[in-house]
Amino acid sequence: MSRALGQQIVIQNIAGAGGTTGSTRAMRADPDGYTILMGQMGTHATSVSLYPNLAYRPEIDFEPIGMVSETPQMLVARKDFAPKDLKEFVAFVKANADKINVAHAGVGSIFFSTCLLLHSILNVKPTLVPFNGGAPAMNALVAGQVDYMCADIVTAAPQLQAGTIKAYAVASTSRNSAIPTVPTSNEAGLPEFQATGWFALFAPKGTPMPLLDKLTGLLDRALDDEGTRKRLIELGNDVPEKLRRGQQALRALLKSEIARWTPIIQAANVKAE
Repeated sequence: MSRALGQQIVIQNIAGAGGTTGSTRAMRADPDGYTILMGQMGTHATSVSLYPNLAYRPEIDFEPIGMVSETPQMLVARKDFAPKDLKEFVAFVKANADKINVAHAGVGSIFFSTCLLLHSILNVKPTLVPFNGGAPAMNALVAGQVDYMCADIVTAAPQLQAGTIKAYAVASTSRNSAIPTVPTSNEAGLPEFQATGWFALFAPKGTPMPLLDKLTGLLDRALDDEGTRKRLIELGNDVPEKLRRGQQALRALLKSEIARWTPIIQAANVKAE
């Protein structure tokens, strides 16, 4: 997008509260097209139920620009975890839930929500162990300090390829080219376990439509760039097809994702402070 604009885009990484701190800052910025947000499933879908005092309404306080990428989630475990496949995993976890420790990257993270979905399907409540990000959680898994976790392909694939962890399934309907030997949840016998982390660009509410259209066009052009596509795919991302990239497609996705995750989080009775 910077190349097409002819000027630099400055990235500010704002940590805190599962990304909602940065989202709040973007929401309050001037709607002049100069401040945009890389939002995701955590900041714009699960946050609605997790944060009782969330400062923004994702579907109202932002203007959608477009989808950037999707990243299927994976179920991975320490390499010496007893179950050999997903069917054995399901039976083992159901029988031993009170003895199992599950790592996640913090309440509100995609890792947290994905395993919340898994546990709702299995009707179990193992011990959840929070870490300050995906990398520390994965390090704990590699060290055998926890039993399993739900992770994105970017975080899990290098360790899987190095043989330091094992994988049971990709929570998707199709295998991922970055880890082609890992079966889908459909193939492994748990088709309800479907979870994809997504990333998308948003602007503050009130940003003029001509500016939104320009940004949407720049994003579309960037996603068609061969080098950009190659790098995203290498990292385990799926690049959305044309019909799923634009403003209306993102608005529809946002609505459906909030509707999907709200009952799962409410049933688990978890809140983030």
